[in-house]
Amino acid sequence: MYSYIIGKVMDITSNSITIENNGIGYLIYVPNPYAFKENEEIKVYLYQHLREDEMTLFGFKTGDEKELFLKLIDVKGLGPKMALPIIAMGSINGIADAIQRENILYLKKFPKIGDKLAKQMILDLKGKLIVTGDISGSQTDEVYEALIALGYKDKDIKNVISRVNKENNVEDQIKEALRLMIK
Repeated sequence: MYSYIIGKVMDITSNSITIENNGIGYLIYVPNPYAFKENEEIKVYLYQHLREDEMTLFGFKTGDEKELFLKLIDVKGLGPKMALPIIAMGSINGIADAIQRENILYLKKFPKIGDKLAKQMILDLKGKLIVTGDISGSQTDEVYEALIALGYKDKDIKNVISRVNKENNVEDQIKEALRLMIK
């Protein structure tokens, strides 16, 4: 079992990155591949998924993302390929808060998550996920992650996020941030 890998990002696709370490290229499926930069030396936290017919590596920028992923794949009916988009689209605090508050509508916004699976997530994970920091910050996290996914630079995003109206919902905050980026 792998814990993490340190190497150079050699290739980025729509759902994975390839990291070279000691002359070997590792194909790693990640929630947000465009958060990585080619030729960048990075540390990626890994989960190795084994099945009869395949071995797959899933990678995460932080240990917290990996921990959330591990808890999600423990939910009955939710596998690694369904858990990855959840982490890509939501913030750790937002997901934990939605489960704690039994917010089925929030959970159903993720691909392939319907009523039944959202209720199963709440049943299996309520009380097991810790919300860190301020919940209102979780919306800011989602806006930040969306802008990173669109290819904007960290410095520019932080400058714009501070000027976005926090009272708006996440989608409106993203639209406002995009308008401010263009100016």
